[in-house]
Amino acid sequence: MASAPSYPLRQRCFAPLSPAHKGTSNAPPLKGIVFDVDGTLCLPQNYMFSQMREALGIDKKVDILNHIRSLPTLEDQLDATNKIKAVEQQAMRHQEPQPGLVELMDYLQEREVKRALCTRNFETPVQHLLDNHLPAHAFLPIITRETPGLLPKPDPAGILHIASEWGLGNRGENLIMVGDSIDDMTAGHTAGAATVLLLNDHNGHLKEHFHTDLCIKRLDELINILEEGFVGHHGGNVDPTSD
Repeated sequence: MASAPSYPLRQRCFAPLSPAHKGTSNAPPLKGIVFDVDGTLCLPQNYMFSQMREALGIDKKVDILNHIRSLPTLEDQLDATNKIKAVEQQAMRHQEPQPGLVELMDYLQEREVKRALCTRNFETPVQHLLDNHLPAHAFLPIITRETPGLLPKPDPAGILHIASEWGLGNRGENLIMVGDSIDDMTAGHTAGAATVLLLNDHNGHLKEHFHTDLCIKRLDELINILEEGFVGHHGGNVDPTSD
């Protein structure tokens, strides 16, 4: 699927989900929410990346996925991928859910809001998290590093695929992307979606980024925001090309 052009700065708004406020807003309806996984649904496991680079024998400045793609043979790429999977499978045993995770998902289920995942994790640790912490909740589709034919974030292809699967003809215009990284914010913004940054000790510099529409400290903060109507800001003052 072709990538979308970058969208200009705009204030993103959605109508309230509360039945009591229906008809009180001219804002467009929210059609669904796309979530990142590591650092968003579960607490960050940033130590994985140094372990992955150590397993691959690469410097901390080298992008892991780009390194794997650059390897000369399919056998080399498969071997490197298996090393990454081994690190993720070990880390998944220590996954902890984000505060407010179940409360938010129960609310979205009650309000019949569609939910999907778009992550650079492999499928096994993603399913492990869902089975152990969200067994009563469905996410469709689930886009992982193993989904064929789709470039990973920050490319918007995964989010655009989700919008297409949901039958949305206006790309991501009626969606929200929730994540904790610049890749999440850029993928969401470029797909036309509103973006929500889940703050942690390492991503505060993204608060005022062009691609960040709203910031929260806990997932369940979204409940009141969506009940009363989502209103993002106009964009920050950080040049997105500087990252």
